[in-house]
Amino acid sequence: MTYRIKRYYGFVIATIISLILPFITIGGNHIFLLSFDKKQLHLMGTAFDMQELYLMPFLLMLLFLGIFAVTAVGGRAFCGWACPQTIFRVIYRDLIETKILKLRKRISNKQKEPDYSKPENATKRVIGIALWTILSLIASANFLWFFVPPEDFFNYLSHPTEHTILIGFWLGITAFLVYDIVFLKEDWCIYVCPYSRVQSVLYDENTLQAIYDEKRGGQIYNENKEKVVFKQKDLDKEKYDCTACESCVTVCPTHIDIRKGTQLECINCLECVDACTKVMGKLGKESLVRWSSINEVVEGNKTKLLRGKTIMYIVALTLVLVGLFSMAGKKEYMLLNVNKTTQLYKIKENGKLVENNFLLLFQNTQREKHTYKLEVIGKYKGKIKIKRFKELTLSPGKLAKKVMVLATRERLVDDATKDTPITVTLHAYAVDDPEKISVIRKAVFIYPRADKLK
Repeated sequence: MTYRIKRYYGFVIATIISLILPFITIGGNHIFLLSFDKKQLHLMGTAFDMQELYLMPFLLMLLFLGIFAVTAVGGRAFCGWACPQTIFRVIYRDLIETKILKLRKRISNKQKEPDYSKPENATKRVIGIALWTILSLIASANFLWFFVPPEDFFNYLSHPTEHTILIGFWLGITAFLVYDIVFLKEDWCIYVCPYSRVQSVLYDENTLQAIYDEKRGGQIYNENKEKVVFKQKDLDKEKYDCTACESCVTVCPTHIDIRKGTQLECINCLECVDACTKVMGKLGKESLVRWSSINEVVEGNKTKLLRGKTIMYIVALTLVLVGLFSMAGKKEYMLLNVNKTTQLYKIKENGKLVENNFLLLFQNTQREKHTYKLEVIGKYKGKIKIKRFKELTLSPGKLAKKVMVLATRERLVDDATKDTPITVTLHAYAVDDPEKISVIRKAVFIYPRADKLK
């Protein structure tokens, strides 16, 4: 099976996953959703509110370290095998233009552009752009489903005048995809995408990539990267195997000559490997272009997949994953902020009663209605009591502000020189599920100096 066919299978799998994933829910929550509308992050069926987005740094580190690790091992494998840009270009160029509309003669020649000056070709191009526009609408909607749940997305579409920003984003992304895939093409990979600029730092002699075997094929370019071999007659036929057919050049989507050596434009699609394998196979020889490493092709040594760099990436990724799961395990099933008001305290009943006012912000992050209660626990349980707050009932996703008063008649501190801050532990819980929906918060109770009390 050629690398091209393997890539096609990979493209189909990636497409199916990206289309299905937004519709999968666990307990009403999505596998992955970063909702700006609801201000939530859904991760593996667990919903995290905006106040819990301490997970985002871990996800970003996981993303970048993962890409760096993949690049160190397999070069720009992501670009050639999973990047939406590459998948979309294959769909448009190889499927729509070549297979369906016959604008291009064959998939193996990606260098020669169709002659659009011919009326027939111009008409086919319009049809091709129209077909791709329809697919772009689906692709851009699929992208938005990771930020706006599909169920909400389709509901919003039924009321377009009320959701013009969403419609604008959808059409804007669609327009960009049409421009990018039809007109910008692989120039995105070469000039715009920052990934190609960092790969030179991540590559080493053991990185797997498409490599031309100069020992067997012959030197096509000199030390100054100037082409010196144009036809097979320019090479010693007895010593070198390259036929100068340039099949590896014409098939390259980024329009490079792999025989020139490692280049930033190479996306590791391995089309050149397939092309050379086909030509050399007819001659009963192995391909001159291989998916291998410099260490193996040039130095003749075995490729080292486990080396200092990759081990460091594995360790870093493991630590990030441990941190991610550790932090995710601390999820709270209700949100509660306790803020003290500007007034330090009140003294009532001729100095016998001390009160501190607090502003509570409750939020129900669950999909069921819950009733919450609050109590003082720990050292000051029974000594400091809660006033003006008994219980609070909230519907799913709703939040509410409530005033709470902490009061005491006990002599907590006997200090005539200054007011004393006392840390009080509060326990908030849902009446119907106190084991799961329960949080502990600290509140600072200011107790006045002794000369203010009787």
